[in-house]
Amino acid sequence: MIKKKNLFMQIVVVIVLAAFAAYFLLPNIFIKNDTSNREPEKTVNSKTAYSFVKEGDLSFTNSKDNYITRINIEIADNDERRTTGLMFRDKMEESQGMLFIFDSETPQAFWMKNTIIPLDIIFVNSKMEIVKIQRNAEPYSEKSLPSEKPAQYVVEVNAGYCDKLGIKEGDKIAWRRD
Repeated sequence: MIKKKNLFMQIVVVIVLAAFAAYFLLPNIFIKNDTSNREPEKTVNSKTAYSFVKEGDLSFTNSKDNYITRINIEIADNDERRTTGLMFRDKMEESQGMLFIFDSETPQAFWMKNTIIPLDIIFVNSKMEIVKIQRNAEPYSEKSLPSEKPAQYVVEVNAGYCDKLGIKEGDKIAWRRD
């Protein structure tokens, strides 16, 4: 009777240990990390720099709807993400950018406070037409960079991108979420 009781206790202990291991170890092996919470990549000037997370893509076409190029985008569609934008990023690939989406078409203005990389800032109206490009925005500058016309979308890409690919006012964008 005692041997059966010891065997029973050993089985219970093994089952409990197996359940514990399965609960704490298996999810880390089989579940993909969620990138929506964005893990910090490193610290820059006591602030956190983030790595790029693709959330969609955006195409540029000229005024005659001829394709120019396409980039992968992160999407800033709420106050927190629009406020942070590309601040504290120390790099961005040429094929990457950020799309800011506003609730309505109004005059917009951006600045480069806490933005490490120089950018081209592209203001786009509700008809998806580029209405203004602020080229080569200076890192860390608090100078206001206005749209000069109402805009509902803003696209940020690396400085020089628009000149390199011939993107100009009057061209258009089209975008989609992944």
